[in-house]
Amino acid sequence: MNDLWVFGYASLIWRPGFAFEERAKARLGGYRRSLCIHSYVHRGTPERPGLVFGLDRGGSCVGMAFRVAAEHGEAVTAYLRERELVTNVYRELRLPVRLDDGRRVQALTYVVDRGHTQYAGSLPVDEAAAIVAHAHGQSGANVDYVRSCFQEISALGLKDGWLEQMVRRLPGRS
Repeated sequence: MNDLWVFGYASLIWRPGFAFEERAKARLGGYRRSLCIHSYVHRGTPERPGLVFGLDRGGSCVGMAFRVAAEHGEAVTAYLRERELVTNVYRELRLPVRLDDGRRVQALTYVVDRGHTQYAGSLPVDEAAAIVAHAHGQSGANVDYVRSCFQEISALGLKDGWLEQMVRRLPGRS
């Protein structure tokens, strides 16, 4: 049995929730990070949905890849399914990612299902900020999630002009 690689592009970057042997900056081609999913559980409710990140078609995404020892692979996969597939808005795929050191690995990845009712698509900055500002779910305030993701993405040395504009429009600290 081989080790399991997991690709994180949002909250998994700073809060994977599982033990890992190695962590490396990585790039996934063909998908981009996007605040494109209405959250009905973790960062919102069905009555007042929040917004969370998904991997949407097009471009590429730099995130973090985590190597999990083979003997923990099944448990980590079960944990991720419970965390990520609550409403089945994501599709679980194994996709090739390129690590910063040049290695290529297949990583467990969660990609948005564009046909799902929670798919929000590309929203204007002001609309996204208004949704995020007022949403709260089981995992806390949507504002905290978006700010934390933005901080971690920035710490990786990545620029996202749309996200930066949106975060500036959120109430409270920026």
